Amino acid sequence: MNYVKKIVTAWILLAVTVLGAGCSSARPEAVPTESEAPDWTATAVLYEVNLRQYTKSGTINEFSEHLDTLKDMGVNTLWFMPIHPISVTNRSGRLGSYYSVSDYRDVNPEFGTKEDFKALVDKAHEMGFHVMLDWVANHTGWDNAWITEHPDWYTQKDGKIISPEGMGWPDVADLNYDNADMRKEMIECMKFWVEEFDVDGFRCDYAAGVPEDFWREARIELDKVKDIYMLEEDLGGQAAANLEYGFDSNYATKVYETLLAVAKDGKTADKIKLYMPSTDNNTFPMYYLDNHDVNSWDRTIDEAFPEDVLPSMYSLIFTLPGIPMLYSGDEIAYDKNIAFMEKDTINWDRTGKDYRGLISNLSMIKSEHPALGSTNTGEGFEVLDLGNKNIFAYKRASGDDEIICIFNLSKRAQEYVDLGNILTGDEEVVFSGVSTEYTAGGQLPGDKHTFAPWEFYIIATR
Repeated sequence: MNYVKKIVTAWILLAVTVLGAGCSSARPEAVPTESEAPDWTATAVLYEVNLRQYTKSGTINEFSEHLDTLKDMGVNTLWFMPIHPISVTNRSGRLGSYYSVSDYRDVNPEFGTKEDFKALVDKAHEMGFHVMLDWVANHTGWDNAWITEHPDWYTQKDGKIISPEGMGWPDVADLNYDNADMRKEMIECMKFWVEEFDVDGFRCDYAAGVPEDFWREARIELDKVKDIYMLEEDLGGQAAANLEYGFDSNYATKVYETLLAVAKDGKTADKIKLYMPSTDNNTFPMYYLDNHDVNSWDRTIDEAFPEDVLPSMYSLIFTLPGIPMLYSGDEIAYDKNIAFMEKDTINWDRTGKDYRGLISNLSMIKSEHPALGSTNTGEGFEVLDLGNKNIFAYKRASGDDEIICIFNLSKRAQEYVDLGNILTGDEEVVFSGVSTEYTAGGQLPGDKHTFAPWEFYIIATR
């Protein structure tokens, strides 16, 4: 990556944004950008850590003892839900929401100390992990010091600080991004964790609630310290412009919703391609089957994807062009909604299921095949039409590496699917599966193949 070019372009972009504020002819979004994710994201396997619920103590130090297990599973990037102290004032629930931050520069004492977290980051780095923090920039908790020291940093109505309107979040206060001093301090707080703790990036909560130009300015300043990865939570696609510079990835929410429907026989697999994010810049999607919001408020991964369906869905998100993400407990298809604001330790023996081996295999395949790198859905990706709406097939290529993936995403057998136009018979099966049975390798399907329900193949062509 040309770091100097990246920073120079970023400053040009910021200058156009500022100078064009009063000029309708100046359109900063038209300026070419050079923002791109760090090289390590090409093989990233992201894991969302619910620290409070991961272990009995819910502490940083006890979680640290589980790094070996995650590494063995192929996880190489850790996203920690917010680790900051949680406000007591107007708290929701007994323990409160992670996302009601009382101090951006400290660690929740229930989890441990800043020294504990620094030791964890250092250990994770030594083991080959990258570490990301969940960042809450749209609002703070009600006993954050900013409330009393800088009330003008908050949105006010009739002279009173308010919660974000229309969101149903009474435990937080809405920040005012018209205030330049607040913006500057927010960026300084983000830089604090990069400079002092060497974190590798941020997942940014409710990014659509924060102005686009703030994220651009923040990215410029953070990249001066370290080349970081930025993931935005923008479930409805309201802030797609953030991908022009501030962020490298967004949630592939529409794909997730389509996979839900496919798993329940409500849509056919050919609909997936309609919702795959594609950009003309360097950004790429983050694919998931679960996350903390979905799990706590909507459905568990086990409810969403039954046991016979889950292996093919995991294989799909690991081979599509983007970053695959797992949530705490997904490796055992945890079948309980994890409480959000109370202590609710994950019972790692609850389900009797274990997908760690599957995830490990898929992680290894992703790391060993450049064609499966976390790129956007442009060059090197092609959906293959096999004349069957239930069969989703695609080819990915990078240099001399080429992979073909074929999935029957249906609960019914698909008979006599013609593969003669995409396979010669000289290819090698890298990974394959039918329902709950899956394995490295496997027999190459013939020209007229009948696919069993949820049967899939990952095939190397060269």
